[in-house]
Amino acid sequence: QYTRGTVTAFAPFDARADAEALRKAMKGMGTDEETVLTILTTRNNAQRQEIASAFKTLFGRDLVDDLKSELTGKFETLMVSLMRPAYIFDAHALKHAIKGAGTNEKVLTEILASRTPAEVQNIKQVYQQEYEADLEDKITGETSGHFQRLLVVLLQANRDPDVGVDEALVEQDAQVLFRAGELKWGTDEEKFITILGTRSISHLRRVFDKYMTISGFQIEETIDRETSGDLEKLLLAVVKCVRSVPAYFAETLYYSMKGAGTDDDTLIRVMVSRSEVDLLDIRQEFRKNFAKSLYQMIQKDTSGDYRKALLLLCGGDD
Repeated sequence: QYTRGTVTAFAPFDARADAEALRKAMKGMGTDEETVLTILTTRNNAQRQEIASAFKTLFGRDLVDDLKSELTGKFETLMVSLMRPAYIFDAHALKHAIKGAGTNEKVLTEILASRTPAEVQNIKQVYQQEYEADLEDKITGETSGHFQRLLVVLLQANRDPDVGVDEALVEQDAQVLFRAGELKWGTDEEKFITILGTRSISHLRRVFDKYMTISGFQIEETIDRETSGDLEKLLLAVVKCVRSVPAYFAETLYYSMKGAGTDDDTLIRVMVSRSEVDLLDIRQEFRKNFAKSLYQMIQKDTSGDYRKALLLLCGGDD
């Protein structure tokens, strides 16, 4: 359904030849990382699965296990992430965000705020099949308060369909949000959760415009002032994704690399998960909003084979 990815089906494709080249690159002393990263970043996910299957057929070995034993560090994480079947990618990320001590709220926020209702339904099904557990139960067990409530609303994946906008309802919702936030001593978070979690995308875009007219503030400014912590981050992520999913991811990538140290987990997760979806649009938004290209920032912020692979996924400089 998406055609704005940087990674597309490679042609002419020969799964067997690729499997042989990968085996040769990892056999014996030392690894030919260049061959590994070139093949895995230029084939799409479906083709990578075919390569893994050919690899097992030809050599009786598991390609992912071999990658794990031959590679190290962030480069290994990136290559193994590329090998994860696309349909399970989000479910796997969520599973790891809620397992063990401490929950990674950032991952829950990023995935559940940005995926379409159809994608969320799919994630829930896959989670159930793969892990024999209910995603909603797992998330409610690890979160609390209004943050938990908004996650549960998003997990229902019941956002109104995008069919025409009712201007009277737009006016009403904008007024409700204004009264629940700016006009109220304390905040009525529930109103924000219900409206932002259930209305259609085109409706909400109109509500944000109307809100600005009524209050003189962008909805983001109000959320910033009236809420805090994980709920604030999730509400802001939902608003940003309603405005533009690629712009949201451009910002996510920018902050994963800005300042001291890099948030490599986020960088890898976004680059891999959006590479076949909308990374071209994300690059465009990045260039527009941050006065530099995504390519340049990756180049400056990373190194070695990890950098080479990320730049190939990025697919060009803007």
